[in-house]
Amino acid sequence: MRWIVPVLAIWTFGSWMATPAFGQATPAPTTGVKIDGEYGYGMPPDISEHGWQMDRIINVLHVFMFLLFGGWAVFFVHTLMRYRQRPGHTAKYELLHAKPAKLVEVAVIIFEAVLLIGMSMPVWASVKNDLPTAADKPVRIRVIAEQFAWNFHYPGTDGVFGKTAPRFIDLALNPAGIDPEDPAGKDDLVQGQFHIPVNEKIICDISSKDVIHSFFLPVMRVKQDAIPGMRIPVWFKAREGTEGTYEVACAQLCGNNHYNMKALMVVESRSAFDAWYKKKKTVEEFTDE
Repeated sequence: MRWIVPVLAIWTFGSWMATPAFGQATPAPTTGVKIDGEYGYGMPPDISEHGWQMDRIINVLHVFMFLLFGGWAVFFVHTLMRYRQRPGHTAKYELLHAKPAKLVEVAVIIFEAVLLIGMSMPVWASVKNDLPTAADKPVRIRVIAEQFAWNFHYPGTDGVFGKTAPRFIDLALNPAGIDPEDPAGKDDLVQGQFHIPVNEKIICDISSKDVIHSFFLPVMRVKQDAIPGMRIPVWFKAREGTEGTYEVACAQLCGNNHYNMKALMVVESRSAFDAWYKKKKTVEEFTDE
């Protein structure tokens, strides 16, 4: 019981550090960003609503590690110089009880607890558990991984996904395995390019046909393993003014052509998204005929 109060205090303090009120406000939209697979040095652009929280954790962690490394490096050099072998000096083998070292270790443990319990876990919980509800009217997309491509399954104008089964999979004509007899799947669309509307909540259900892959959107700060036999939801939202073309990558070594497992994510206005979908459906229907 005596640990409850310290843990709650660390959680509260860390949660406060993970809010825009701590240090700076939510970053302004990045207007006109276009990425063609090259990000340069440093972190990729952040276009998501929650990305600043993850960036803050990364920045705090790097500053902490830099200070820790610097402190230990100074101590190491000091030890080498002071306790080096010299004439007239004899080594002492008694166990030393250094109070400053213990205080430093306790401080490091407390900081790591704040970082994990107070900052990391609340952000993880909000991204993984607090999924948008039906009242938020999210856009739901199935993301299906395979060696070595991404398939993006859209539910169509009725908002209902057609039934799928492995026996219906055809890599060229039906990569998602949609049941051709299911009426709900008649207006579904499966594409190799990832289109999403800006400033709307997106829920992606991640799955895999074969091995473990990892759905990675660097500019969204989203990374989720695609595991065979499981459908794992993740959600995100592109901030207003971040329309552009970005990279979809696989962050899990999934075979000899892993390097080729990539796609483009197009963030666009709702009107442009609807126009793209309508155009794709028209082309698909024409091809089928």
